[in-house]
Amino acid sequence: MSAVRRSTTRATRLSSKASPYHNAVTLWEAQDIPEAGPSTLASRRSSRVKPETTDTPDLSDGDAEEGLPVTRSRKSRKKRSPAQNPGLQRSPRPSLKVWTYLTLRLERWRETYDAIAEMRSRIMAPVDTMGCDQAQLKEQDPKNQRFATLVSLMLSSQTKDEVTDAAVAKLRTAVGGSLSVEGVLAADDTTISEAIAKVGFWRRKTQYIKQTARRLHDDFQSDVPKTADELCSLPGVGPKMAFLALQVAWNLNLGIGVDVHVHRITNRLGWHERPTKNPEETRLNLQSWLPKELHGEINHMLVGFGQMLCLPVGPKCGDCALSSAGLCPSAQKGKTSKSAIRKRTLAVDFKDDSTRGPKIAIEIEMPDNLVTLPNDGNGCS
Repeated sequence: MSAVRRSTTRATRLSSKASPYHNAVTLWEAQDIPEAGPSTLASRRSSRVKPETTDTPDLSDGDAEEGLPVTRSRKSRKKRSPAQNPGLQRSPRPSLKVWTYLTLRLERWRETYDAIAEMRSRIMAPVDTMGCDQAQLKEQDPKNQRFATLVSLMLSSQTKDEVTDAAVAKLRTAVGGSLSVEGVLAADDTTISEAIAKVGFWRRKTQYIKQTARRLHDDFQSDVPKTADELCSLPGVGPKMAFLALQVAWNLNLGIGVDVHVHRITNRLGWHERPTKNPEETRLNLQSWLPKELHGEINHMLVGFGQMLCLPVGPKCGDCALSSAGLCPSAQKGKTSKSAIRKRTLAVDFKDDSTRGPKIAIEIEMPDNLVTLPNDGNGCS
């Protein structure tokens, strides 16, 4: 019988190509290449088998007594299981997880992005009229414009835009009508605290604003610095504030400002290989594949989208174009906002007897802000 046997072997090859979404990202794909051809018993022999274990005739006891090395026959060698010899475990194939994620999940990201941009063009959100970019419009001096932008960002943390906008206006009046570094340094802590008392963590932010004004005066000639590292060195300023300040104050696009809205919405859309745990993880992942020309606008777009449609609790999926187009994996089927429900019908039945008239149906238009009180047991509802 011939020792040559035909079998099919497989080889794995990695091929690379540039990402269609960002030129700094390289995508890798693993491919199985079938190769049919003759293979002998020797060619199938494991490379881990040492040369002295090759096929040799069994030596007699006399040979061993003469001091010759005794080698075992390959047929007599017992096969060891992977559990007994970890070195025999097969190496895992290259993971296709990243490749699958980039090609399948993100293949329609641009369509999703454009759909959100189209919806935002028809929606007026609080960030459009009271965002951090609006604070500079009330100032004349360029330094004061940049400082007002930074102060607005510092006050906006865990605070709604409406409250932040009112606090900035009140603080401007309290320090002399213009929001400047010198004006903040001249004001006492009580004056600043009373002006910003409606924002979240106002006591801590009072100290941050005073300390930041002092740093800007001493180290940056009373102006906002132009690098993210210098901005993050200021008290109470993080990466989100730094990148947004650079975009608004200096028109520098050096990174994405990620707040709770951007963090929440991009995770709902599945724009991350695995859900990110905090805004900083979200920023790093988005910057790795999102085209740089979109870094400056994505925050403003998604913040307004999150304020009006993709709410933290009770998102208005029924009013969102992503849901009907199948672009949002987190869409809640059948969810319709209260604003879409304009009429409800209340039917009042009267018994048709000799003393009363026929059955009457009354249609009532219910206001959206109607509050229904629970029954207190006294016949009122």
